[in-house]
Amino acid sequence: LFRTAETMQVAGTNAEGEVLLKSLHGVVDDGWVCFHAAPAGEKTSLLGRQVVVSVEETVARLPSYFLDAERACPATTLFRGAQVRGVLMAIDEPVRKARVLQRLMEKLQPEGGHAVIEAQSPLYRAAVKGILIGGVSLEGATAKAKLGQNRNDEARLKVMEQLWKRGAPGDVRAIELMREANPTTPTPTFLQNELGVRLHAALDERSLDETIGLLRGEYWNDVFSEDDLRRAHLGSTAWVGARAPDGQLVGTARALSDGGKYAWVYDVCVRSDWRGRGVGQAVMRILLDHPAVRRCQRVRLGTRDAQSLYRRFGFVDVATIKRPYATTEMVLAR
Repeated sequence: LFRTAETMQVAGTNAEGEVLLKSLHGVVDDGWVCFHAAPAGEKTSLLGRQVVVSVEETVARLPSYFLDAERACPATTLFRGAQVRGVLMAIDEPVRKARVLQRLMEKLQPEGGHAVIEAQSPLYRAAVKGILIGGVSLEGATAKAKLGQNRNDEARLKVMEQLWKRGAPGDVRAIELMREANPTTPTPTFLQNELGVRLHAALDERSLDETIGLLRGEYWNDVFSEDDLRRAHLGSTAWVGARAPDGQLVGTARALSDGGKYAWVYDVCVRSDWRGRGVGQAVMRILLDHPAVRRCQRVRLGTRDAQSLYRRFGFVDVATIKRPYATTEMVLAR
């Protein structure tokens, strides 16, 4: 959370007994949470004093009617948060100061577009010397996640079913976070199968390397690099998958969707030793029922040799769709 959070809050009491609360951009460096500040700013009054640095992430808001048709009491929020308590120290070593600043740039300006910040660079020597870098050791970090652990299995399953039905931004990810936090809870009905795999309603960057491994060498990616595939998956509206009992990814599929008119299905792939067992059908079923896809009036895809798989879901050759006007399918091939 500290590594990925765009903003953090630091709170402490200065020598005059005044409580200060400041928002800031921070990074993790060598086991510390670090941030930059003006040498004479308010945050300098907290140096050498006990502070709290906090990050929070709202996962999903749960309306009361998810669990009770009348009472307002069940309304709640799923969240994750973390705090680190310790003494705020000034980091004076130029090389480390430059490294912290470079990590801040990589976090907040990941596209680059600047010379690397190095302590002895003529571009940055004066700036590195003049700026304050503060840090707090992560040794005092604590974390809390409210992801349904306070509910029983029946309530957790009901919440996951309702999140899948609602399909607001973040809801599908919330389902997977709830499953991770409550591993003994049974599988919700929309992810159940008899194939011996664990279906996932949402994959994320943690699955990128495995996904690229599955797709590497597939004929339809002949003009795309691995970097293209990474960006495509991270930019997808829906990305689902299946894992074998040993936890390895054996199936994946993704889609781009406008939520109403069109969705486009891409990169449906099953690991070779799991093909012919129904895994492809399982991931397609989840993808087509995904909240971002299920309401689309037209779902399109292209295939060289898997027509029989897609016909099972109602896909037909686009040439058979009669339209009352002439149209030409066009593409910009960069």
